[in-house]
Amino acid sequence: MQSIGRPTQPADTIGVGAPATVLGHRGLDHEEALIFELGASGRCGVDLDTPAPVASRLGPHARKAPVGLPGLSEPQVVRHYVRLSRRNYAIDMGLYPLGSCTMKHNPRLNEKMARLPGFADLHPLAPMSTVQGAFALMDELARWLTTLTGMPGVALSPKAGAHGELCGLMAIRAAHEASGQAGVRKRVLVPESAHGTNPATAAFCGYEVDPIPANAEGRVDLAAFMARLGPDVAAVMLTNPNTCGLFERDIVAIAEAAHGAGAYLYCDGANFNAIVGRVRPGDLGIDAMHINLHKTFSTPHGGGGPGSGPVVLSAALAPFAPVPFLVREGDGFRLVEEAAAGAAPFGRMAAFHGQMGMFVRALAYMMSHGADGLRQVAEDAVLNANYVLASLKDVMTAPFEGPCMHEALFDDGFLKDTGVSTLDFAKAMIDEGFHPMTMYFPLVVHGALLIEPTETESRETLDDFIRVLRTLVARATSGDTAHFAAAPVLAPRRRLDETLAARRPVLRWRPPALDKAAE
Repeated sequence: MQSIGRPTQPADTIGVGAPATVLGHRGLDHEEALIFELGASGRCGVDLDTPAPVASRLGPHARKAPVGLPGLSEPQVVRHYVRLSRRNYAIDMGLYPLGSCTMKHNPRLNEKMARLPGFADLHPLAPMSTVQGAFALMDELARWLTTLTGMPGVALSPKAGAHGELCGLMAIRAAHEASGQAGVRKRVLVPESAHGTNPATAAFCGYEVDPIPANAEGRVDLAAFMARLGPDVAAVMLTNPNTCGLFERDIVAIAEAAHGAGAYLYCDGANFNAIVGRVRPGDLGIDAMHINLHKTFSTPHGGGGPGSGPVVLSAALAPFAPVPFLVREGDGFRLVEEAAAGAAPFGRMAAFHGQMGMFVRALAYMMSHGADGLRQVAEDAVLNANYVLASLKDVMTAPFEGPCMHEALFDDGFLKDTGVSTLDFAKAMIDEGFHPMTMYFPLVVHGALLIEPTETESRETLDDFIRVLRTLVARATSGDTAHFAAAPVLAPRRRLDETLAARRPVLRWRPPALDKAAE
């Protein structure tokens, strides 16, 4: 984003109709300068003696100017970051209705388990004899994943969803190479209702991406799919439930047709949280599927990660799973780091063997819920999404007939001729205290608004959310475009030029004097 310091006109940050304040503060929310603007030369939070001079060994590479770090006292540093933290919207503050991203509550029990010294203090190069407990946990996690999915093999090392997709495609490519088909199998079929990373992953693996259109119901057009199948197809990559929040009812027929053509079926498992405990993907004919632990099993999402995307594999693909992997040996476990001669693993996905902290959190979630609890998680997520859909579809337009799965999808039809865009609508939600839902995605729906409430939101929270959206719809349809054009007016920052910020980001602060000199 563009760098922002103290405003020259504090009232601009207050909002239309709100009283101006001297420094731009709004009650307990302080207007905050950049840390470099707060800093002063010679100020420090600790008292250090000047080091004795030493001969430099850097030669011409020695620093010729100060490093340029800001000088602040300890209270200034603490206050700065506490004030910034108040501007972060988080799942611990309120409903985070992003569709597809599944911003799920992270139970504190999981965090407590991950902080146990025996897990938190592990080093990936520790001798295997000293980490048998960690290996046992990984083995137990693998058992839960294979049982819940009905798939015999699992690779734990992939670091996130897209990394898991890459793992699955590489296993498929290795299988085709082993059968002598690598030079023939050049295409990957990707339905338009699949996640956007799927075609990127296929292209990254060197495959030609062939899109499959969606039908009027928002699902794979089966006739178009059958017409695209051929002896040069390596795999089919679909998402189920798909990006429109709908279950692909023809998935068994798709799997059978793909296998009949000698191709494999990859499923993007990002939405497994909608069907966990109710449907085993292996029973549907799926050969490979990544699982986002942050979506289905409550590990932290995004910057709170790191991510983890284990990949479950069918019997046909399990021999090609990457190293490292665990094997039982006597009363313990051994981590296989190097494939033996003649073995089939396609290689390595990561430097080590996965994200241990995420493994602990995910298994804690599984074991605390149990099999019946995980089933209820999926049922409650679907119930909440359908409650939102049923409560809003009389005032907002749904492109596909319900019921939905774990997320409710609307388009911008209800905003037609109002002068209010989908983006305007989203910005107005910020003033109401709600993070906007996923906007303009999936791309197959014009002006999409994708809402995923997750299973942990109470009916009271959903009712508040629904009431806000219904009120905003009423304002938009009544012609109150000014309300939306100015929004957000109550946020710490007004509407930003997001396109400019993305294309020309200001990532480094420069003192004003240097900026003037540069001009």
